[in-house]
Amino acid sequence: MTGIERLHEIMTRLRDPEKGCPWDREQTLESLKPCVLEETHELLAAMDRPDDKANYVEELGDVLLQVMFQSVMAEQEGRFTFDDVANAIADKLVHRHPHVFGDVDAKDSATVLRNWEQIKQMEHRKEARHSALDGVPAALPGLLKAQRTQEKAARVGFDWKDAKGPMDKIEEELGELKAEIAARKSSKPADSVRVKEELGDLVFAVCNLARHLGVDAESAVELTTSKFSRRFRAVERGAKEGGRSLKEMTLEEMDALWEEAKKGE
Repeated sequence: MTGIERLHEIMTRLRDPEKGCPWDREQTLESLKPCVLEETHELLAAMDRPDDKANYVEELGDVLLQVMFQSVMAEQEGRFTFDDVANAIADKLVHRHPHVFGDVDAKDSATVLRNWEQIKQMEHRKEARHSALDGVPAALPGLLKAQRTQEKAARVGFDWKDAKGPMDKIEEELGELKAEIAARKSSKPADSVRVKEELGDLVFAVCNLARHLGVDAESAVELTTSKFSRRFRAVERGAKEGGRSLKEMTLEEMDALWEEAKKGE
């Protein structure tokens, strides 16, 4: 018995109406949504530590479980099976790689992506998809959604040739944001819709630069947030060791502890 066969058998038993697990039997697509999201984020964290083989394998398995869970639910309802899911993605991979499974010529990744997008457009014509941007999930986090949107536009040729384009755009958007903030000195800039729009334009341009540099913007921000959290906790420890709280300290004193934390790294 293969690992997939064993997992399918176990999940089917857990979902058995009479002898299965009460919790597993009660789950619905709606109740599983948080589980899918949580397991995906845990896998992303494991991907940052690929050398931790045991954890990486475990998190991949947890994501696979979510696919198997929903597939078994569908089997019980007579809608589709896990094999249907596996065959559907296998068929898609073969169809979208004609340069491997057919006689299409594609010598570089850029050509592959352009062909992929054209094939997708043809596949989704019956689904009333009329834009190259169709298919970007609405629920994606903002930075990831921005990059996926930019990637889709780039696949049909709407893109800068290199990183200089988005770098210049960042300078332009930063200038527009500064001008919009300056124009509202008499009121709260945060109350301005225009400030929000200009700030969004700046972030979008930064995402575009990240894409051109081959950097995932979401991961980059996560890395910086983790770094900030680590150093801020060090500042808190430093204050506690000195018998003080951060509220009792000046910004200059906290900055000094921050610099110590940086040097410690």
